[in-house]
Amino acid sequence: MRYSYKTSGVCSQEISFDMDEKGTVTNVGFVGGCNGNLKAISRIVDGMNYKDIIARTKGNTCGPRPTSCADQFSKALEAAAEKAGIA
Repeated sequence: MRYSYKTSGVCSQEISFDMDEKGTVTNVGFVGGCNGNLKAISRIVDGMNYKDIIARTKGNTCGPRPTSCADQFSKALEAAAEKAGIA
């Protein structure tokens, strides 16, 4: 299923991705933000389980901000897993 998440407190405005019933994440895309870094994150996590991605991204900060695009991605994954009933 395709999920979209509106970010808060970061340069990217939205994160979208597919997550299957087992929690495998694919086709990650960010709107806005640091293009090269976010493309790299998208490629690195493709095919990973959402729990593993959250373990690596949750709590990451960007400069003086208390969050980052990676941290926002972890929030998006948590919301999607809850919505899908696999959390």
